[in-house]
Amino acid sequence: MKRVVLIVLDSVGVGEMPDAKMYGDKGSHTLDHTFEACKGLNIPNLKKLGLGNIEGVKALGKEESVIGAFGKSSEKSIGKDTVTGHWEIGGVILDKPLNTYPNGFSDKIINDFKKKAKIDGILGNKVASGTAIIEELGEEHVKTGYPIIYTSADSVFQIAAHEEVVGLGNLYKMCEIAREMLVGEDVVGRVIARPFVGEVGSFKRTSNRRDYALDPFGKTALEYIKENGMSVAAVGKIEDIYNGKGVTEAVHIKNNMDGVDKTLEYMDKIDNGLIFTNLVDFDMLYGHRNDPKGYGKALEDFDGRLNEIYSKLRDEDILIITADHGCDPTTESTDHSREYIPILVYGKKVKGGTELGIRDSFTDIGKSVLDYLGIDNNLEGKSFINEII
Repeated sequence: MKRVVLIVLDSVGVGEMPDAKMYGDKGSHTLDHTFEACKGLNIPNLKKLGLGNIEGVKALGKEESVIGAFGKSSEKSIGKDTVTGHWEIGGVILDKPLNTYPNGFSDKIINDFKKKAKIDGILGNKVASGTAIIEELGEEHVKTGYPIIYTSADSVFQIAAHEEVVGLGNLYKMCEIAREMLVGEDVVGRVIARPFVGEVGSFKRTSNRRDYALDPFGKTALEYIKENGMSVAAVGKIEDIYNGKGVTEAVHIKNNMDGVDKTLEYMDKIDNGLIFTNLVDFDMLYGHRNDPKGYGKALEDFDGRLNEIYSKLRDEDILIITADHGCDPTTESTDHSREYIPILVYGKKVKGGTELGIRDSFTDIGKSVLDYLGIDNNLEGKSFINEII
């Protein structure tokens, strides 16, 4: 029986796309710039897969003896956020971007939210780092009980609240109200509950986060796989990003290394279908915080786990490593960047050294997964399976 292990290194872009200037991202190159800022990276396994051989990747140097198939892909959807990138990987292209709110949410949205949530006020209403905004507004929140509302480069409406002041149940209820509101013209990809605890000066976010997503705007590869009686095991944010559509089982994770651990556990358990993992630390902890050293260390840590993943690949398995957008930690911006994503494919039946070139759309990944699993489908995209097997 066949399995695909699909791992998204969240935000590990491989250079600006031709339209990057329109997004304010001209010159971005997450991988090369991280490598240069770290004065080199110890990532021999990724290099052997062909990461440095991808067109436009210059800092790593090319490998002579590549064991994987390698290439990169343009994004056909309009946008550069997590949901848009993952949905396109799954086969759904957005011709209209999900809304982002770089200047905060409109008075109409905020007033409607306050009315429906039956609260007198809110704090924040701006783009912010989640840890920074609770440091800034946490004391006032504790005094007033007003929820802290903030957003980011992604299409998100985030609500932070102290668990002992507002209560988890009330926080989740506010998120449900916001989710019902933020559709149509005011649509956002995700509403996120961001609970925290602690005292002034030592607030700490808890693991009781919840994401309230949208169903993808079309049928994805995940649904095709589930309909064909195969497993779709989601690791990390995957379940939230696809709002559970097509997922047969899921586990959330604490960090990248926990994500690798959970992927390995599913590789011992799942006999067919798809194991789909998102490793978010690259983006959340290092890209958005402009920390290239941390970003580089995260790449090295992942590279150090690849042999464990290889050891659990069966003869009929393939491993695909990719990304969903860029988030160059060396630029002034703390936002995502409009970049190509890498595609690395490995398996006992994969022809090492195969160049996949520049793919037209992330949908080629979802199309290839279904092709490899032998599932008829109507997804957009072009499979690369016949090029590599």
